[in-house]
Amino acid sequence: MKYKLPDVVGFASDHAGYDLKENIKAELYNKDIEFIDVGTSSNDSVDYPDYGKLLGDLVSKNKIKYGIAICGSGIGISIALNRIEGVRAAVCNNEDMVKLARQHNNANVLVLGARFITLKTALKYISIFEKELFEGGRHIPRVEKLG
Repeated sequence: MKYKLPDVVGFASDHAGYDLKENIKAELYNKDIEFIDVGTSSNDSVDYPDYGKLLGDLVSKNKIKYGIAICGSGIGISIALNRIEGVRAAVCNNEDMVKLARQHNNANVLVLGARFITLKTALKYISIFEKELFEGGRHIPRVEKLG
């Protein structure tokens, strides 16, 4: 039997990603999408690894459907997330990357760089991430090697 994940989206950001995160959450709230936000809760400077760990723990324990992580470039928080077993965080900079992250890598966290993306583009990427499915097949052994 396959475990069904909760229909909840998890969010994390550092100070650089805070505004984009809040704007995305407002859009999801208007669409009645349930979410958990593990922080940060302001533009005050914080350390992205702390918030990456909080989101990664939710992902690794199957407490959320998938995560959305945001920092200035997306790189730092993705590194923090990918240190956690069971997390496959993908920094995506175009629609094809979002599709392939899900289809080939079974990514469970979409990572965005707030300094390089608009709200409109972020929402488009989230919509794609939500709809795409892991293809399995030849990709399964590769993803299993990730841990």
